[in-house]
Amino acid sequence: MKINELLQDFTIFTTNEEKALIEKINGECCIDLFTERERVVVDNLVRKAIMSKRVCNGSEMVFLNDNTGTS
Repeated sequence: MKINELLQDFTIFTTNEEKALIEKINGECCIDLFTERERVVVDNLVRKAIMSKRVCNGSEMVFLNDNTGTS
């Protein structure tokens, strides 16, 4: 039996604060634009694999992954 057969409806739990930040992000954003609290939330989303970080031209950029399994 494959894992996909067992986990038909897989969702990643997100808090209201995380959902609000996800809606706020449009494309790729510089991490410097976020407040200190929002950076903590961004780090949580990176750990959950909902967002990714990338260094571009010496500045750290964050962007949403192509996830459809957030609740």
